[in-house]
Amino acid sequence: MTDIPLPHSQTSAHRTGLSPALLGLLATGAGLSVANLYYSQPLLGTLASALPALAADVGLIPTLTQLGYALGLLLLAPLGDRFDRRRIILAKLAVLLLALLGASLAPGLHGLLLASLVTGLAATVAQDLVPAAATLAPPAERGRIVGTVMTGLLLGILLSRVVSGLVGEWLGWRAVYLFAALSIAAIGVAVWRGLPAFAATTQLSYPALLGSLGALWRRHAALRRATLAQALLSVGFSAFWSTLALYLHAGPFQLGSAAAGAFGLAGAAGALAAPWAGRLADRHGSEWVTRLGIGLAALAFASLLLLPWLPGVTGLVLLALATVVFDLGVQATLIAHQAQVYGLEPEARSRLNAVLFTGMFIGMASGAALGSLLLARLGWSGVAGLALATALLALVVRLWPARPRPVR
Repeated sequence: MTDIPLPHSQTSAHRTGLSPALLGLLATGAGLSVANLYYSQPLLGTLASALPALAADVGLIPTLTQLGYALGLLLLAPLGDRFDRRRIILAKLAVLLLALLGASLAPGLHGLLLASLVTGLAATVAQDLVPAAATLAPPAERGRIVGTVMTGLLLGILLSRVVSGLVGEWLGWRAVYLFAALSIAAIGVAVWRGLPAFAATTQLSYPALLGSLGALWRRHAALRRATLAQALLSVGFSAFWSTLALYLHAGPFQLGSAAAGAFGLAGAAGALAAPWAGRLADRHGSEWVTRLGIGLAALAFASLLLLPWLPGVTGLVLLALATVVFDLGVQATLIAHQAQVYGLEPEARSRLNAVLFTGMFIGMASGAALGSLLLARLGWSGVAGLALATALLALVVRLWPARPRPVR
């Protein structure tokens, strides 16, 4: 069966339009959904004492959550092209709600591990909400609208650890999962009441739907360039955030986990400027924005190489400023890449999004592993050097002249 748009595939959502309230719902839903990937990280020490369990075993909780998310990107995100995206969003929110309630009531580690895996799978609803916004958006405003939803998603990532740490400290780890479940329940009700239906854009069977991911990769050079550049940039982003707490604690600053959470607020300041990148992409073209964003990230990563030679307060100020700048650069680049990718085949937006974010996820996982290794062997200079090198490689990908594929 060929992958062609269905007759009259215009969605009822598009006819209804995208109101500010609906845009806010999509942004909030994306942020609260993806936040569930990170709530467990500040709780690991508490969980190891409360369950009780070995630290290595408790470390499987965020690992399984991330694994579930990766599997969901590949196996579930493409379904948004085959079925009504509204129904998929509601189904995933229901599963996510049950998984979070299960985690809050888990009697031991094994139940929490299972709930964490299911949480990761269902949290991919965030990657259904972003293509939904792109579908609803008028073409001339797609960059701004996607940027707004991505701001919500990115704030969910950056602020989740702060919220989890505070709630966990005052009310206990089970309260964190209960709070998360209540937030997802509220979003589910709002989506049920406010999100219009979407028409399917393909009649491909599920195996053919998954197989079409490779076909999209081969067919679109723009998709390959966007995925490769974003994956490279994500290596440095993840290397920084996965080693920051350890560097602040064991390095020259001798600061605790609360300080690392405060730097999450600095990153959030950069993410708040992301809609600006969407407007620039609408006005000047997404290619220009990708180069600007990568350039900003590279400059910020380069400045981090100076940290070992700066005194305490000066170093902290530089670290905070660099965090704002590279977060802005990374998120601006991602929004511009999404604007490029979503315009390739409107009927395949869910699958295009799945390819882009799978590449980004691979980059983040690689960055976390390499960052920890380099911090242990080369110190902070190794982490900053990795981030700078991968950012420069991403810039090379974007500056390399695109060659049209010969027609056969």
